[in-house]
Amino acid sequence: MLVFRLNFHYNTKVNIGILLSVKLGKGLYLMIMYLIQNRFNIELIELVFIFISYALVIFLALPVHEMAHAFTADRMGDSTARWSGRLTLNPFAHLDIVGTAMIFIFGFGYAKPVPVNPRNFKNYKAGMFMTSFAGPLSNLIMAFLSLLILRIVLLFNPAVLLIIILKILLQQFALINITLAVFNLLPIPPLDGYRIISNFLNPKTVYFIERYQWYITIGFFMIIATGRFSGLLSFITEFILTFFTKILVF
Repeated sequence: MLVFRLNFHYNTKVNIGILLSVKLGKGLYLMIMYLIQNRFNIELIELVFIFISYALVIFLALPVHEMAHAFTADRMGDSTARWSGRLTLNPFAHLDIVGTAMIFIFGFGYAKPVPVNPRNFKNYKAGMFMTSFAGPLSNLIMAFLSLLILRIVLLFNPAVLLIIILKILLQQFALINITLAVFNLLPIPPLDGYRIISNFLNPKTVYFIERYQWYITIGFFMIIATGRFSGLLSFITEFILTFFTKILVF
């Protein structure tokens, strides 16, 4: 799974006089009050929530994505991931030190690839397709669930401050997961999308791609660095996000 940075911009105005009507931990309470007092410092608010978004990616979205690969492979007949200790939600089983550091330094990074032996699948093509698609699908499910939680909370008319906090966190978490799903479904090695379409390519094409995979990957990241894909990714991501919100009647 590859992850990359999203830049968020907030324009949230909160009255300092709003009382915190829910029982939050002291640390979270102090952080929230500090943000309220500095509510016009957009850079500070953006920095805090980008950090929180990274933390959610590393400790929740990433392990769920990788475990989805491992679980599906296991169900399709390959126990390699299970015996490698990857059938778990423990983020430290999936983190790659360099890939994690890259998330904070460069804005994109990667996790340890889940070990899979396709020869163990009961059905090779079905096993590869389902295992590859399971990761992005898990991101879409997490996005939908986060919006569903927000919709349920809003039905109870909570305090204004709680609404603002949950909207920022849950909506951005949904946005991150949708973007990760879309990005990982691009048909470029080593992304999940390539593993999916490789089932439908002739062996010579697959051999050529995998022979020059390193060069293709480097070229792809160079294009990503130029921002050429940002418009397409944003369009698809916004379309899916709008579709989810319409289903949930926001």
